[in-house]
Amino acid sequence: MPNIRTRLLVVLVVLFGSLSVAGPTPATAAPLPDSLWFDETPLTVQNGRFTDGNGREVVLRGYNVSGGTKLKENDGLPFASTADAKKSATALRALGGGNSVRFLLSWAYAEPVRGQVDTAYLAKATDQMRAFLDAGIRVYPDFHQDLYSRWLFDSDSWYTGDGAPKWAVDLGDYPDEYCGICPFWGQNITSNEAVKQSTYDFWHNAYGLQDAFLDTAQKTMTYLRQNLTADRFAGVVGFDPWNEPHAGSYDSGQTSRTWEKDVLWPFYVKFRARMDAAGWQTKPAFVEPNLFWNANLDFQKEEGGLLDAGTLGPRYVFNTHFYDQKAISGVFMWGKAQDGQYTGDFGTVRDRASATGTAAIISEFGHPLTGSVSDKAPTVYKAMYQALDSRVKGASWWSNPAGSGPVLSGSQWQWDLYNGRHHELMNDNPDKVQTDGDAWNGEDLSAVRLDDSGTPVLRQDARLLDRIYPSATSGSTVAFTYEDRSRDGSTTLTWNPVPGSLPNVAQLVGSGQYGLLVWRSNSGTAPTELHLPASFPTGSTTVVSDLGTAYAPPAYTSTTPVGVAAEPGGTGSRRLLLTDSDSGVPHYALVTNGASSPSAAVLNAARSELSAWAARTAGQ
Repeated sequence: MPNIRTRLLVVLVVLFGSLSVAGPTPATAAPLPDSLWFDETPLTVQNGRFTDGNGREVVLRGYNVSGGTKLKENDGLPFASTADAKKSATALRALGGGNSVRFLLSWAYAEPVRGQVDTAYLAKATDQMRAFLDAGIRVYPDFHQDLYSRWLFDSDSWYTGDGAPKWAVDLGDYPDEYCGICPFWGQNITSNEAVKQSTYDFWHNAYGLQDAFLDTAQKTMTYLRQNLTADRFAGVVGFDPWNEPHAGSYDSGQTSRTWEKDVLWPFYVKFRARMDAAGWQTKPAFVEPNLFWNANLDFQKEEGGLLDAGTLGPRYVFNTHFYDQKAISGVFMWGKAQDGQYTGDFGTVRDRASATGTAAIISEFGHPLTGSVSDKAPTVYKAMYQALDSRVKGASWWSNPAGSGPVLSGSQWQWDLYNGRHHELMNDNPDKVQTDGDAWNGEDLSAVRLDDSGTPVLRQDARLLDRIYPSATSGSTVAFTYEDRSRDGSTTLTWNPVPGSLPNVAQLVGSGQYGLLVWRSNSGTAPTELHLPASFPTGSTTVVSDLGTAYAPPAYTSTTPVGVAAEPGGTGSRRLLLTDSDSGVPHYALVTNGASSPSAAVLNAARSELSAWAARTAGQ
């Protein structure tokens, strides 16, 4: 099988390698503002982790940019202008703490006429993508679709879609769309015959639809490579081929598992070959399993998770979504999310990625911020971020840190500047102008909006979104936790208190936020990095580590074990840099904003407590 794939790849490169989309030759980029010598290296997948050019484990955290791509008002782009993209990128870095985005693209606008790629659309998309790369934010593009295409839906429909061009829909003799009693738009996936039949046709390459899409995807990737400088292209992590794949309908005798094996996986192999032909050989494909493989409602769940794909290895990333449909339903989960609510669900993602020999990312997660179930949002999001950080719930973390597992990468849905200010004619109907929320099928999940002065402001608790996380670990992560102290209304949520057996650590943390990373060194020359939220100003940040202790840490130098520097991109965001000089040695670092001018005696006592705790519980 590997030899057959290799020969196929060679043939495809020969056949399609010359396919390109002309564009201006990119100028040489200046180094990013605030960048240091170890920044701006490309990512690869090694040993099941994202890895930078300095051998550090990298965690991608950020947002989807954005659901605006689904709308016609901005012609299939996330933003109305490059200026808005730049404003959004700066805010995402400074307010939202993100270091990466899933950047949505539209097949409909990339190929409005069959066989003709719209270079004007690609140029605007590239300009907007460049705004994030110039802010030091890594990017992975996604050809997005939901319900296959907006052109399946009638002008007076309750719902709409996005993805495939009008010409692709016109090729099929699809029935008039109808979902029946469908209070949630996602029910169209399995109940709307127009959606089911058109989706089925795509997967079976009816009318050459899949071939046309792959051609456009290759031309798009070629355009991006040719029109981004080498430094900027290094910031492009990989490509998500197809959002939330589902069969539409199964053939007789086919199951969700055999569909993944016989239909979905061969599509990914073809897409991988197109990436190679476009010059993306070193970047992984972010492949998604069947949409319902990890559904948390039993009647939705379908067997899957790329169970028969074997070892994916470094050329693929295990990419999945997670929404708590029980909580969103308003029926199947009463009350709020609790400590450890999603550690099992996200643990399953870790296990599948490990079994396939690659890194994992949860490229969509979220919960409605308005509506009948929005009261659950503060706890649902806290529990999801908690599960991204560790597979151990807060009540058990201090006694079992070694059970944490790898820190998961994730992209929250979503980051939409225009939330509540849209002007979308739903299905081109002037009598159905959508302005509220995300302006798409009644959704309202954006973490950000513009205030009346045009300034981006968060719609969620900044303590929840702007988090400490290990953005780059020089070695291998053993354990990580972050207690954000985010709020549910007026209630402070503390799910991971410092145990009373560590009184000096508890005194330092007090009622403040804290993060704790345990890692094992690998003789790397670049430091370990943790993102510092805005709630951690340097002057009131305390670090207790076996590498040293510091209150108001000094500026980073290569000889400073514990230091602070700006994050690259010139957005004003900051990072803590921890430098070791050994290999195979366990280290820890507690970072908190709860202390006020702690004495050297308290810092040293806390250090002694943590050293003993790490030796006892973290395998040190």
